[in-house]
Amino acid sequence: MPVATLLPFTATPNRKSASPTSFRLTEKFILLLVFSAFITLCFGAIFFLPDSSKLLSGVFFHSSAVETNTHTGPDSSDAGSAGNDDRLLAKIKKDHEKALLEAKDTLQKLPDVIQNDILADKAKVTKESMGKGAKDGNNLPFIEYHRPPGATGLEPQDPETRERRAKIKEMMKHAWDSYKQYAWGSNELRPVSKHGHSSNLFGSIKGATIVDALDTLYIMEMFEEFDAATDWVEKSLDFNVNAEVSVFEVNIRFVGGLLSAYYLSGKEVFRRKAVELGEKLLPAFKTPTGIPWALLNLKSGIGRNWPWASGGSSILAEYGTLHLEFMHLSRLSGNPEFAQKVMNIRKVLNRLEKPQGLYPNYLNPNSGQWGQHHVSVGGLGDSFYEYLLKAWLMSDKTDEEGKKMYYDALQAIETNLMRKSTNGLTYIAEWKGGLLEHKMGHLTCFAGGMIALGADGAPGDKTGHQMEQAAEIARTCHESYARTTLKLGPEAFRFDGGVEAIATRQNEKYFILRPEVIETYMYMWRFTHDPKYREWGWEAVQALEQHCRVDGGYSGIRDVYASSPNYDDVQQSFYLAETLKYLYLLFSEDDHLPFEHWVFNTEAHPLPVIRKDKTDRPNEVE
Repeated sequence: MPVATLLPFTATPNRKSASPTSFRLTEKFILLLVFSAFITLCFGAIFFLPDSSKLLSGVFFHSSAVETNTHTGPDSSDAGSAGNDDRLLAKIKKDHEKALLEAKDTLQKLPDVIQNDILADKAKVTKESMGKGAKDGNNLPFIEYHRPPGATGLEPQDPETRERRAKIKEMMKHAWDSYKQYAWGSNELRPVSKHGHSSNLFGSIKGATIVDALDTLYIMEMFEEFDAATDWVEKSLDFNVNAEVSVFEVNIRFVGGLLSAYYLSGKEVFRRKAVELGEKLLPAFKTPTGIPWALLNLKSGIGRNWPWASGGSSILAEYGTLHLEFMHLSRLSGNPEFAQKVMNIRKVLNRLEKPQGLYPNYLNPNSGQWGQHHVSVGGLGDSFYEYLLKAWLMSDKTDEEGKKMYYDALQAIETNLMRKSTNGLTYIAEWKGGLLEHKMGHLTCFAGGMIALGADGAPGDKTGHQMEQAAEIARTCHESYARTTLKLGPEAFRFDGGVEAIATRQNEKYFILRPEVIETYMYMWRFTHDPKYREWGWEAVQALEQHCRVDGGYSGIRDVYASSPNYDDVQQSFYLAETLKYLYLLFSEDDHLPFEHWVFNTEAHPLPVIRKDKTDRPNEVE
């Protein structure tokens, strides 16, 4: 609209006026009377109606900024009232002129500039509301969503690979459909007895399998199942429980699963739920050192550590496996506290002396001192090292502190823990007070993939050396499978007493659908394209189908050396989150969740690399 049209008494150019000589004297007199009456009415409204100044400001400007002296007591005077009215009229005129200038400036801007101004104002208002104490999921800052590349991938060109990948998708469908039919809403499924199963790791929180499987459903393009899972999350996932949970397990499965689902799909419900749960975990850090408790009551905020953990210590793999998720929580919530908590953990660790450069598994959160000197790259230690490397990668390789901590730790592991058996199998032993226990856990088998992932950034000329180490660990872990009756790996295997890569104790012979060996195969395939890794993965698929598949899903096995399976009757949520996902990616093209754009948390939930460009946004859609 032209500015001139906004002024009621402004002459309009190029418009002809009527000639005054065309009116008779009588008509002029009548017009004069009407005009006089109109003027009298207007002035009467301004000066004689009660509270007229406030009325005018309210009608024309809807503003509370104009304040007048309206009290009518003995202290009021006619002169004062007239002065107030004059000031009011001047204020109205000034505001009117200001509004016209703003309108003129706006109309002269390009549409893209106007749109950016609107978005900036919206983000500013949201940020201000967050600063005033609004911390629930409905007051998150505005973020323009951009899906990173590779959320779904192309079909493999090779017919055999395509067929094998389709088989793994069918396995996922069987596991999911069985859970939905027999245990919907429970944390996990008992596939033999066909009912729900809930571990005390999650307290009263329900739906671990649903949240853990979200991203697997999405990347396998099982969108109908993904939508059903999304609907359950929106309507039924509840964190307002009076129960004690494992901070570590809830973080990697629930927070990680929700974050990944958000980045893959862009659905806001996942961001809201992830931030809501993250805020409920923050009281775990209320210790003298800031090293979090292992267990936390989500309602009371009271935390404690496992009673068996070296005099009430926190565990390295638990407090050291929060970094990836908490950095993303800060980014998606606008709350820097998440990032500050995990960065403080590093400060505590960097102040401590490391025995032989190694990180013991136990740290007292009250004193800030190590507990007993037990070091493991398997259980109790594993994912701490993984997150040092991945924190550097996820930061777009800007987190130099995480990088240094990882490569220094890896050097200490190679020097003190990595050994070769008599027949040439490389393994990673455990260190207890300076003495080696020549045992390697199934959990430790993730290290082959980790070392391969970090080899390219290795200092000096160690890239080739680290790729050789990764390949040797992959071979050892494959041997632990090949040397069992059922061709599935035991929970731990030993290199002493004349045996190699074999479990010798009954309580180490079970298999609970773990993913770590498959995970290493996937990384080794991506970096080498050596076909043996796909063949080894397919051997595992055949063993899973033959020995773990039952009518109601997939079950773990109590003894992999027995001639026939004895089921443990649990379909772990990580079987859908990790084992089947890594198998699917092993038989996918490299453009599916490419490593330059995605980093997997320790539960195989993909999180995007945080780009440090001008916009600080996730990568654009392909």
